Amino acid sequence: MSTLTQLPAQVEPSAIATPPSALAALRHECDQLQILVDVTNAVLSKLDIGELVEEIAQAIHHIYGIDFVSLNIFDEERINIEAHSVFFEHEEQRLQQYNAFARQDLPAHQAPLNGQIFTASRQDIEQLALRDKQFASLSTKDFQSVCILPLFSGNKPLGALLLAHKRQEPIFAANQSLLQQIAARISLALDNALAYREISHLKDRLAHENLFLTEEIRHYQNFDEIIGQSAALSAVLEQVEMVANSDSTVLILGETGTGKELIARAIHKLSQRKKQRMVTMNCAAIPANLLESDLFGHEKGAFTGATTQRTGRFEMADHGTLFLDEVGDIPLELQPKLLRVLQEHEIERLGGQKIIPVDARVIAATNCNLQEMVADKRYRSDLYYRLNVFPIIMPPLRDRPEDIPLLAQFFTMKFAQRMNRTIESIPTGTIARLMRHPWPGNVRELQNIIERAVILTRGSVLNLPLSELQYDIAPLELKPAPRARATTSDAAGESELQLITRVLKETNGIVAGPKGAAARLGLKRTTLLSRMQRLGISAKALEDSEI
Repeated sequence: MSTLTQLPAQVEPSAIATPPSALAALRHECDQLQILVDVTNAVLSKLDIGELVEEIAQAIHHIYGIDFVSLNIFDEERINIEAHSVFFEHEEQRLQQYNAFARQDLPAHQAPLNGQIFTASRQDIEQLALRDKQFASLSTKDFQSVCILPLFSGNKPLGALLLAHKRQEPIFAANQSLLQQIAARISLALDNALAYREISHLKDRLAHENLFLTEEIRHYQNFDEIIGQSAALSAVLEQVEMVANSDSTVLILGETGTGKELIARAIHKLSQRKKQRMVTMNCAAIPANLLESDLFGHEKGAFTGATTQRTGRFEMADHGTLFLDEVGDIPLELQPKLLRVLQEHEIERLGGQKIIPVDARVIAATNCNLQEMVADKRYRSDLYYRLNVFPIIMPPLRDRPEDIPLLAQFFTMKFAQRMNRTIESIPTGTIARLMRHPWPGNVRELQNIIERAVILTRGSVLNLPLSELQYDIAPLELKPAPRARATTSDAAGESELQLITRVLKETNGIVAGPKGAAARLGLKRTTLLSRMQRLGISAKALEDSEI
């Protein structure tokens, strides 16, 4: 007799009762995981600091309705803090700001620097506003509660995430664990972004330095162009040998086109710094409002348009040589900063607070009479004496005519080789005319004239048209830089005004080009334009006038 066993009825899933508290906890955990996923997806793909801050702020504002989010980043020494902030004024309107603070001006960041979370109520905000600049700003915007979360990479503090709410709610205390997990993910993203920024900065600096190196290589090809056997030039070269091995500041004086930069390069090449770079800077060719940034560098945000940090010429010339050409054109208000570098061997970047030591040997050059400028209160006497430690005066070409045949032959061979020409000789009559010429533009003018002659030559004998040497220009003397506008009572400014005006008229107002006024005066185009602006000369007005 068989026995039938009755199977239990199948239990419907809906019949299993789940406690409401367990369901709520499960939903809460899922929500938190989703928040972490959303934040991670938002921030980990962003390598630009600005874009990272935007994503962080958008995500946290969406999750918690927080109105102010600031990513505050410490520098390497934990002395300064850069604050990238987003303020949600309305739901669809947000304002992104950048501020730089000294850490001492943000005392509330001491806690996150030590790895601790810092929270503040409205009363705390008002008290801290008296000594914390960021809290002072939050107080004026009527924020009611603040939370600052530390951001670390291992044991290294990167910065802090500051969150501010306009409602006095226990939102920060209730979500502290989740906020810490969010901060951990933001720390990872910030560490990546800072590494990317450093790589980008080094890449930009390398590209910037490569431009200088390219320019240096081009200039070094011309180093051997110190040509001549005259007593005047020999005396200069003796002085170069005497001063080269010292670190003393050298001031090279002389008319334009006499080869002051070549002498500076000779000093550098004979010095103990020859394995390092010589960085050059023409102070007359750079607008006055950019000169300070170019010399000393600037920090990001130092002024409108300063989107990245920039290294100045003094830093680039560290352990090498900095050649300041046209040093007489440095504005009076910038001269104390230059004096400080020469005395203290340290700089501060524009917009920065960090003292940066620099070891750069300075060689300066000018065609201005700095002594007269000092007497006229247009140049600081202390800076002049600091520059004038070892003066070298370059003789004008008219005072060493015996060097002209050698220079003419050198330039002829140089340009003939460059243009694939074969020029074997220079007529004696041409050399005689060259030696009688006053050369207001000195060696540079001679070089330009020889280059044009090589272009015009079709045979093996240099063809220099007589018209090239027919104009008669009084030689430029070593004079103080002209004032903003020359007056008839200013004899020095007036003579230069007459000279430049006369040559501009002869060239029909044309400044640049092989037959322009700059070439005929032996000046760089930018230098001539700068002097024309200071003297109030308009090339167009001269061109339109009756000549």
